[in-house]
Amino acid sequence: MFIRSNLVALALALSVSANPIVDDLGTRVPFEKRNTLVNGNGWFDHPRAIKQVMRDRNKHRQNLINLEHNVGPQAMNKGAYIPKMANYEDQDVHKRQAEPLQDYQNDAFWGGSITIGSNKQTFLIDFDTGSSDLWVPSSSCTSSTCMSKRKYNPASSSTSARKSGTFTIKYGDGSEVSGPVYTDTVTVAGITAKQQYFSAVTTLSSAFADEVEDGLLGLAFPAISNLRQPPFFNTAKAQGAVKSGVFAFKLANSGSELYLGGANANLYKGAVEPHAVVGTGFWQIANMQVVSGSKVVASAQQSIVDSGTTIIYGPPSAVAALYKTIPGAKMYDAQNGFYQVPCGSVPSNVGFNWGGKTWTVSAANFNLGRVSGNLCVGAIAGVDLGLGDKVWLLGDSFMKNVYTVFSFDKNTVGFAQLK
Repeated sequence: MFIRSNLVALALALSVSANPIVDDLGTRVPFEKRNTLVNGNGWFDHPRAIKQVMRDRNKHRQNLINLEHNVGPQAMNKGAYIPKMANYEDQDVHKRQAEPLQDYQNDAFWGGSITIGSNKQTFLIDFDTGSSDLWVPSSSCTSSTCMSKRKYNPASSSTSARKSGTFTIKYGDGSEVSGPVYTDTVTVAGITAKQQYFSAVTTLSSAFADEVEDGLLGLAFPAISNLRQPPFFNTAKAQGAVKSGVFAFKLANSGSELYLGGANANLYKGAVEPHAVVGTGFWQIANMQVVSGSKVVASAQQSIVDSGTTIIYGPPSAVAALYKTIPGAKMYDAQNGFYQVPCGSVPSNVGFNWGGKTWTVSAANFNLGRVSGNLCVGAIAGVDLGLGDKVWLLGDSFMKNVYTVFSFDKNTVGFAQLK
């Protein structure tokens, strides 16, 4: 298994290149939409949103545990801590839930297909810039959550190899995602990583029961890997399967894609505005301002770009200050940091600035759905995820407004205007 110095050396090796962002040399992975927090009638799906908050809190709790274990506490942001496990059973859902139930036929997902093994076993995967490991269900998984999922059978692949150790992420309801560790050949849109570490999970949390995708592929840095091994894209770059250590996302109602090995110039216009990654493990950039119209609500903030969640999270005090600038806004769910705003005046001038352009969130992306005839829930929630002082997490409610470019080569995250 990797030791701390190996993880740090790998991250440095991938970041020292001075190559510019490369256009049109990569491979497209077409996406469809993520499971929505809005049902077909435009109502906010409160129980699903709470489950999303629980998953996000526990995902990043595990990331912090991994970071401390792999690199050491000095790698954590100022003010970061490992919070207690978030527990769905502690949520008073029924008391607050008065809106219609979700029509799950309207669900969709941000995801694409991958294959694993010599026999190309196919899986539908959530590509997540907020984590660093690959896992899929195992053929040995017999839980009810696994019943509807495609499963990996190591006996069917001549390139499969069982490794020591186990992979585990725990959830607050007592469930977990866990299983043995393997290496095998993993291919994403024709890009192949040989002897890629991953887990074929034999226990799959009920938190994933409503999700269409089979598993998850992390695209963050090795330092937060639970497996303590290079993630897929890092392995592919090291093996020469991609020439550029750059990948990019477009998330939209149609035409969404992950582009591996560069940036797709057909999907954005103008220059990509790059910002240096700070810290260790996350796609984190500094010196962010939070803007509401002409007002700077918060400055000198940190931000982590996370494609694995719909929600934008911020420190509760900063988020409260933001909603004070929105007429008619008030708290909707204090336990999970959600606010409501008048549906007729959902803001379109809330944005984020890192010293260049202010990248705004459209009214459509700010709106997570109605909770009454004239009140809607905002996509920005005030939650302390334990990631550190003044740290925000920008999920796809932000990413849907921009073309986002992640560069291991230059150690940057960049934004460009969508065409």
